[in-house]
Amino acid sequence: MTRQAPDSTHQVISEPSMASGWIQPNQCRNLLVLVESVTAPLLIDHSAPVCLEVDIDVSVPVPCDNTRAADLITAISRQALEAMPDGGDLMITACCTENGVELEIADSGMDTNHRERALPIAAAAVGADLKWQNCPQGGVAVTIYFPAKSAQSRLAA
Repeated sequence: MTRQAPDSTHQVISEPSMASGWIQPNQCRNLLVLVESVTAPLLIDHSAPVCLEVDIDVSVPVPCDNTRAADLITAISRQALEAMPDGGDLMITACCTENGVELEIADSGMDTNHRERALPIAAAAVGADLKWQNCPQGGVAVTIYFPAKSAQSRLAA
């Protein structure tokens, strides 16, 4: 989205705004709704068809600050979509472990040798670790390891 800066002739370039009608990140009460809310506008804007499959139990909580989690999920989902310019499949799964929450974003795009693997600042902001690996059927899976809240509290101290 491009908008005119107040009292200026310069333009301010910002990220695309969420499609109207979607739940805002700070209103999401679980990870499933947050994932759907941030990926849906990205899929709508993508130039090729992508089949989305989300397998997240409604009991899985948002593992950190909602806005930071949304920023991280958006960044990794964008990387996945950029690796699928002609379309493909996107599968997002999550589970709770004793160490925190694991969220995996897998796509059918290019392998890790032919794509961007940028580490979003949002990952460092929440203490999340990311692991990229090629999928046997093609594409890449990025697993985001969100530490348990008690571990985050210790990191902040």
